[in-house]
Amino acid sequence: MVDTETYTVEGPDGDSDAVELPAGLVDMLAEQGEEPSHVVTDVILQAFAQQAHAIAHHSQGETPDDVEEINEKAEELFEERFGQSLQDAMGHSH
Repeated sequence: MVDTETYTVEGPDGDSDAVELPAGLVDMLAEQGEEPSHVVTDVILQAFAQQAHAIAHHSQGETPDDVEEINEKAEELFEERFGQSLQDAMGHSH
């Protein structure tokens, strides 16, 4: 049986939550020498950027007025961190 590792995320207002992941999962995603917490925050940014993109470009119906601005900022932060656009990383140009 695989053990678990706990990572904690703290919000700007001081709230926090923890997530348990299978031990070794973060290491599977890490590049050599990369800190485990950096791997976790990479995945968090990837997931949020993809979700923002999906809401802004693929939602059916109405979306809040600031969705496009939030999506643009998420894509900007993604590109700053990973050195490529979200569209390139996702394999499409929308």
